Amino acid sequence: MAALTKSKTEAAIRYARQAERLAHLTQDQEDETTGSTAAVEAKFVTPQDPVVLTANGGRLPAVPLQEAQKLNKLKDEVQDRDSDADGCASGGMRQGKQQGNGYQANRAQEAHEDRDKGLGRDTEHATSLQLFENPDAPLRQAMPPSRTHPLFPPLPMYGPPTFHRNLQCWGFRITSSILSLAFLGVIVLGSAFTSLPLMFRHISIRMAFGDPDARRPFYKEEQRRKEVRKEAARAWERRRRRQGNEEVKLGDDSEEEAGQNDGFTPTEGGRDPLVCDVGYYARRVGLDIEEFKVQTEDGFIIQLWHVYDPKEYEPVPLPKRQQKAAEVFPSNHVEEGRWRGASGSQQHHGNRKYPILMIHGLLQSAGAYCSNDDDSLAFFLCKSGYDVWLGNNRCGFKPEHQMLRYRDPRMWAWNIRQMGVMDLPALVSRVLSETGFAKLGLICHSQGTTQAFVALAKEQRPDLGRKISVFCALAPAVYAGSLIGKMYFKFMRIISPAMFRIIFGKLYGALGYRVFSFLFNWTDDRWDQGLRDRQFQFAPVYVSAESMRWWLGRECFAKQKCILATREEGKQEDMEDEKEDYYCNETAHPAEKTGKAPNNSQEGQSSKGQTAWYDEQVPPMAFWIAGSDALVDGRRLLRRFEHGREPHVNLVHSKIIEEYEHLDVLWAMDSIEKVGKEVRDILWKTASPEAKETCRTPRACEEVDIWTPDSASTAVDHSRVATQV
Repeated sequence: MAALTKSKTEAAIRYARQAERLAHLTQDQEDETTGSTAAVEAKFVTPQDPVVLTANGGRLPAVPLQEAQKLNKLKDEVQDRDSDADGCASGGMRQGKQQGNGYQANRAQEAHEDRDKGLGRDTEHATSLQLFENPDAPLRQAMPPSRTHPLFPPLPMYGPPTFHRNLQCWGFRITSSILSLAFLGVIVLGSAFTSLPLMFRHISIRMAFGDPDARRPFYKEEQRRKEVRKEAARAWERRRRRQGNEEVKLGDDSEEEAGQNDGFTPTEGGRDPLVCDVGYYARRVGLDIEEFKVQTEDGFIIQLWHVYDPKEYEPVPLPKRQQKAAEVFPSNHVEEGRWRGASGSQQHHGNRKYPILMIHGLLQSAGAYCSNDDDSLAFFLCKSGYDVWLGNNRCGFKPEHQMLRYRDPRMWAWNIRQMGVMDLPALVSRVLSETGFAKLGLICHSQGTTQAFVALAKEQRPDLGRKISVFCALAPAVYAGSLIGKMYFKFMRIISPAMFRIIFGKLYGALGYRVFSFLFNWTDDRWDQGLRDRQFQFAPVYVSAESMRWWLGRECFAKQKCILATREEGKQEDMEDEKEDYYCNETAHPAEKTGKAPNNSQEGQSSKGQTAWYDEQVPPMAFWIAGSDALVDGRRLLRRFEHGREPHVNLVHSKIIEEYEHLDVLWAMDSIEKVGKEVRDILWKTASPEAKETCRTPRACEEVDIWTPDSASTAVDHSRVATQV
């Protein structure tokens, strides 16, 4: 009995020390306002994503797995608690290409080897191994062994602020500011140098009394739109003078203006002042925007913008737009949203609008969907009859957290995993809670697609797929393009993680089109040049050094060239694809020789399915791939589906637009014709019959075919991919 008491006392002491180690503040820094900020318990959102719960009810991110597991284990010892009562982990594991027993079993084997070699603490290895080998291990203990997934390396450990830590952080900030400025200077000089030939060519054309822009693909249309904008600005100024007021009021001519704008009356106009305000540009086309705040499960406060028609919707009071509890998909969110939600309470059966959520790309905000006047994808879909919500990722323009402040390094300890498994579910949950629907349509561009592909994977949060009716991926960023081989990207891969944090501790907002063009190898040939300056008002935003390290560092995407598979797995898939393609090309009638092509046999398809990223919960997908995109390789992603490696995914639409570059899917002058209208149709095509019964039919969707998963599942793999070029 005495030994047991002594053991519990020692466990309590160790638990108290661990709670202080993971606390928000030290005991000396706490006061009556903060209360106790000591760590109480680690909540595992996924088996790889713990969040620390503090004594004052707060949440802290960026907790290494081993530290979180240690906290829970010590608490269990102190309270004599049976951890098995906490519930079981969900989600599956995929097999690796070179490990017959899969990634999970491979990690278990590595743990055995490490223990046999005397590496680490035997007790902790045995515990971790037991948990990993048991698929029913409780989620709060579901921690992988010390070796981590090569695509998702561990984040750095930061404790409560101390003098030593603050001094170290200040040193990092000063050093990173200097080195980042130097790096930025090199990029600016490089972009300026590569622009010289173009500048001299333009000068020579102008000296010959020519117009260098005349060779642009949409030159005549650009000139027409430029004149239309000028005339609209002059008409706005005349209207202001006629009404004799600096503030424009909706007078007798509002009906005439609404008729000229397809029923939508602009409430802003005149010359574009180039402001970073999405609401201003919405009002220029007769719409408006309200901002909601959303709390993620690790305590970040992110922005959610709601695009609405002022004639049909009354903005929600500010208190109701604040963040709610850090809980995703509460049990009654559909019913509550239908009666008390922002949109749900104002829309009636048969006239509701189907909700869609749009997620932006790297270094951007959701304003990227709103900078093209009526040709903006968000405004086009809103005017078509959808309930449009624009999601922004953590930090963005306004870094905000429930507990942390801007200067705390834990505020910036996150990468694409946290954006996928934390930000995206929180945004989806809030939209469904405000609209009262069981599902929504998801539209993502570039890095936004990466978030979704990561979050939906069966190793992450596959249950999110049940809340999405269709996932529309614009310029999907899954495989790296040829651009990753550029000199400066190679330089980023050879430096260590610590040096990466020092050099790229902060990004600057002064980067313009030329710098982005130099970095990412795109042009504005297909954009409306008159709107280009506006488009870059919403980029870049704050982004963590850890996120840039994940994209460009020597450990993750730049090395593996894929977001969910290692380079070795990619090479293995390439070899299999080459064999299959060779066989199909060389044999006119493969069935005559063997009955079936090697990789199209039932056994071959089953083998491919074992390495699938997604399970049966995954939503239907639709791809719009930029054929001239050097940043990512959309064709390789499409090939993965064509070769049957994702048997659970219904690819309802795919299109390769050969002349498009990475941003053209959003900003090209013909993007509505080539992308927007098809997105509109796919969203309605994949909506459930129950949703269609309660919603108004979007414009021009009356003749859209009905799609059902049952009909798609009967088709063979290759026929499910109907690529349009």
